[in-house]
Amino acid sequence: MVEFIFDDIGSYPLPEGVSREWIEASFEEEKDKVSEIIGSAFLQKLQAGVTVPTYPQFQDMNKQFLSILNDPECTVSPFSLKPECAKIVELEMLENFAKQYCEETGSKPNLRVCVTGPLELYLQQFGSASYPDILNLIASSINLFIKNAIEDAKNFNVHTISIDEPSLGINPEVSFDSAALIEAFELASSYAHKKGLDVEVHLHSPLYYEVACRTKGINVIGVESASNPGYLDLIDMAILDETKSYLRAGIARTDVFNLVGGLNEEYNTNAWKEPKLLEKLVTDLETPEVIEARLRDIYDRFGDRVLYVGPDCGLGSWPSQAIARKLLENVAIALERF
Repeated sequence: MVEFIFDDIGSYPLPEGVSREWIEASFEEEKDKVSEIIGSAFLQKLQAGVTVPTYPQFQDMNKQFLSILNDPECTVSPFSLKPECAKIVELEMLENFAKQYCEETGSKPNLRVCVTGPLELYLQQFGSASYPDILNLIASSINLFIKNAIEDAKNFNVHTISIDEPSLGINPEVSFDSAALIEAFELASSYAHKKGLDVEVHLHSPLYYEVACRTKGINVIGVESASNPGYLDLIDMAILDETKSYLRAGIARTDVFNLVGGLNEEYNTNAWKEPKLLEKLVTDLETPEVIEARLRDIYDRFGDRVLYVGPDCGLGSWPSQAIARKLLENVAIALERF
């Protein structure tokens, strides 16, 4: 029987009445309330059937890490973190909820830890300027975040590490060659690789996926193949076999603005103002049948090189938690039928 690991990318809609501005500003002042929101979203993912959920991401993916990297009190030199500062606050907030889950089920939940990649953070700071030594400093600091996440986990199992690199293959400002990128990725993934964890690089375009394949510490390549099936044409099975790399295939579309645009055109309305119509995202469009058909096509092409599956990208822009959860449930149903 074929078994896939069902994960998600991370971001999730906030509860009704809670703004992203509020939650980003409240991690310190309203820590208990933020913890409740994060814990609830995490449990929703588990209850929907996600086997390796990512900690719910409600912060800006760049600011979350750059705010620490740029804090003089947290660095021994520019972009070189003090180990005690390399903490992902969401993981600390999840401990009590994971403990509760463990007490109720008898087992620790698995967790996917997503960090913003060194290249993405570098581009935010320096754009097209090429300073390989700084890229490596950022990569080594990201490795500290990963190390602490693994070592500090008490009530959940850190199963997968994901390095999010949306600019690789898209942003024309990338000025590093493959060798420099591989060196940085190996630094960022070194501790997780040492511990034998799966390490994924999440790409928004697989144009330079071979860089990740040839990185010793990375063994899973994330491809947004539901909304962009043509991306799979860029993947060479021979390279996957040669480098012993696996795919994390997107099998459910998450490009919600395009999906809602289709509803607007079909029904000649603004679906964002009609909650009932928005439900068609998961009752008419991204159904278990559609998702299963995608999975079968991908498996027919890549077979056992497909290891992880789930939605293309995060669900933070989706209309509500209920609809986002239903999408995850549809993926779970598709996997069960497969």
